[in-house]
Amino acid sequence: MAPPLIQLKDIALTFGGAPLFDGVELSVSAGDRLCLIGRNGSGKSTLLKIVAGLIESDRGSRFVQPGATIRYLPQEPDFDGYQTTLAYVEAGLAPGDEHYQAAYLLEQLGLHGDEDPAHLSGGEARRAALARMLAPDPDILLIDEPTNHLDLTTIEWLESDLAQRKSAIVMISHDRRFLANLSRATAWLDRGVIRQIDRGFSQFESWRDDILAEEERDQHKLDRKIVAEEHWLRYGVSGRRKRNVKRLAGLHDLRAQRRDYRGPTGSANLAAAEADKSGKLVIEAKGINKAWGDRPIVDNFSIRINRGDRIGIVGPNGAGKTTLISILTGAVAPDSGSIRLGTNLEVATLDQHRDSLDAKTSLAEALTGGRGDQVMVGGKPRHVIGYMKDFLFKQEQARTPLEALSGGERGRLMLARALAKPSNLLVLDEPTNDLDLETLDVLEEMLGDYDGTVILISHDRDFLDRVVTSVIAPEGDGRWTEYAGGYSDMLAQRGADLSRAPKAAATESGSASSSPASVPAATPAAKRKMSFNDKHALETLPKTIAKLEAEIAKLQAELDDPQLYAKDRAKFDKASAAMAKAHEALHDAEQRWLELEMLREEIESA
Repeated sequence: MAPPLIQLKDIALTFGGAPLFDGVELSVSAGDRLCLIGRNGSGKSTLLKIVAGLIESDRGSRFVQPGATIRYLPQEPDFDGYQTTLAYVEAGLAPGDEHYQAAYLLEQLGLHGDEDPAHLSGGEARRAALARMLAPDPDILLIDEPTNHLDLTTIEWLESDLAQRKSAIVMISHDRRFLANLSRATAWLDRGVIRQIDRGFSQFESWRDDILAEEERDQHKLDRKIVAEEHWLRYGVSGRRKRNVKRLAGLHDLRAQRRDYRGPTGSANLAAAEADKSGKLVIEAKGINKAWGDRPIVDNFSIRINRGDRIGIVGPNGAGKTTLISILTGAVAPDSGSIRLGTNLEVATLDQHRDSLDAKTSLAEALTGGRGDQVMVGGKPRHVIGYMKDFLFKQEQARTPLEALSGGERGRLMLARALAKPSNLLVLDEPTNDLDLETLDVLEEMLGDYDGTVILISHDRDFLDRVVTSVIAPEGDGRWTEYAGGYSDMLAQRGADLSRAPKAAATESGSASSSPASVPAATPAAKRKMSFNDKHALETLPKTIAKLEAEIAKLQAELDDPQLYAKDRAKFDKASAAMAKAHEALHDAEQRWLELEMLREEIESA
């Protein structure tokens, strides 16, 4: 077994008088792909900060292999003191790191490097933080909710990039598909302790359910044993009872064990306050168009949404998803075309801007609107504490300011506010951000049982596959297409992911708004463009080739010694293997340089 790059032993930490961890053990070796799973508030992010060396534990030890490099992706990066995103990323490089990687990764992530960090959107901030983490190519990557605020194109690029890296990875994420695609081992942080298996996330839930079922059986056996011992205590022979002090002490221990048992955290009780049914037709859009300046956002789009439909809208950040949903619900008027809303519509909206509330406002005030201790749920008053508990908040959190809540707790708060309003049309913008897996399960069940209509924007592929009945995806230049089924069904029909043009397809109606549109071939200018990485490779490959040729010459000189095999067989084998490896690397480098040189000549002659 490979020695650990980083190891935690007997870690304990207490917050606010309550133990968060007790006796936590964690080990990460080279090449590990470990996902860290746990409920919101279980301490996953805190534990990752201990691994990163940003927080000191109350007890226990942290070992890091000498010379091992660690990079940590926080949920909320700190850009203070940096004038541009490039300066922020370059500040994360160490002496000896390849500085071109900073600009290259920013380019890959859709940034130019000259952006002012003070004016970045949530998605841009996350992409800059990812570039800073990845640029040094560290031994260990510690990533906390990397997919939050990222669009599907960037998530799939990140998956591909991480899969090709040699770095060990410890990841926290609510994105099931991301975890299943990357993880090879799972660490479950539950009630202050960690359980670990050498299996990826795809097998976690069945393993967890088996553990909880075994716990339940053990507690049932303990209860029966306590009943039997209490019966002996009450009705056993008096003299025998006096003599068997040890057995009486054992009963006290059993009671203490039962009393101290911390059962698994309950599930959130999510339920939307439903209004009277809407009409069968909910929304009908015909030939709608919308543009901002010269840029088309929606071009000749038509759709009919009926009661009970679950519509998912996907696409890269900036594609116009929020604008499209605003037009469909009547919040924004189209430039042309028509929108018809059905009868008796009651709309409840969850937007993605969770920082819109005053950070100093208490949790209870955010739910009640500052009016007493009652929440209006479905038009009926309900005590705020009881409603809080439905969303897994504790009674003592009622006066907690919003700035002290975790990302998952803020997500549950916004859901609680949205679901309290009577509705028959739910409009949800990124509802899964920061929610733990158990709460996601309950949200999925709630949406499945909801009698009304749902329109949602999400970058969570697994969530889309489980919830929606059709997906609306952008095809470029303001064109949108509706596909039947979930996200995976959309990919199968479209013939490409969202970063590439779909295959042209015809439908019976031939309508551009309801079928994958035929996309024109890329222009010569788009084809003939060298990326930053291509330019850098073209400049540096001649030096690499010369270095490899010198290495081959040196190895050849060693192998030319006719006595080498007899004198030192191990040295001969080592030199032979190195020679074969160097020849292979030289061939690849020469081939790559030739391809790039031909591309450069083609661009210059165009």
